[in-house]
Amino acid sequence: MEIKTMGVIGSGQMGGGIAQVAAMGGITVIMNDIAPEFVERGLSVITGNFQRNVDKGKLTADEKNAILGRIKTSTSLKDMAGADFVVEAATEKEPIKAQIFRDLDSICKPQAILATNTSSIPIGRIAAQTKRPEKVIGMHFMNPVPVMKLVEVIRGIATSDETFKATWDLSIRLGKTPAEANDYPGFIANRILLPMINEAIYCLYHGVGKREDIDTVMKLGMNHPMGPLALADLIGLDTCLAIMETLFDGFKDSKYRPCPLLRKYVEAGWLGKKTKKGFYDYE
Repeated sequence: MEIKTMGVIGSGQMGGGIAQVAAMGGITVIMNDIAPEFVERGLSVITGNFQRNVDKGKLTADEKNAILGRIKTSTSLKDMAGADFVVEAATEKEPIKAQIFRDLDSICKPQAILATNTSSIPIGRIAAQTKRPEKVIGMHFMNPVPVMKLVEVIRGIATSDETFKATWDLSIRLGKTPAEANDYPGFIANRILLPMINEAIYCLYHGVGKREDIDTVMKLGMNHPMGPLALADLIGLDTCLAIMETLFDGFKDSKYRPCPLLRKYVEAGWLGKKTKKGFYDYE
């Protein structure tokens, strides 16, 4: 199937990044969020990213303007009626995502594919909100989207081969390397990553080491580009907690129990970089 117009639901860190790489791939993008200030902020971040590339000589001003011209902003889901492919990148809360997919199912044309950038919520449960489960798929981008090459392409139990191939081909068109995952809680990336981060938080909680030492061990001992506590702050501690809760609910295994310190920070509103405070201070 030919994808000319792509809808992106959410204009934050993930949605804005997806919109950016889609526009760079020559696709017309409809970037949607719930309020004008959110989409304006998202577009401002994308514009700044391109301007830095212009300043570095990696992009011409004309190329920047041409790419930005492919991004349309929206505050109404009804604008998705003309999209061939929609990626939902809203907050990692299942009731919100479920409502979005119910709305998209009634708005989008019958042949449109509906993808979710969820980090861990089962694709089958999201697909069940629609009358087109064969056209629902997981398309999990990594953060930051313009830099990270991986896209997890996740089949739901009803996802058709045609939907899978279209999503796989789109990932390559966007300059990404797709990897196939099946529909289990956390898929591949977060089923491995988040328990590691959670265990690092337990090390801090139990006083095994200070935050800097825990991160230094993982960076220098395991050659990770970032320590797990700094990475948790980048991801967002609320998102980390939501993923761990999904893993725990899905497997009912105590090894996925969220660390009490993680929950304590989230309840205090210390969510990491986006609130200027998490395991580290960002003021």
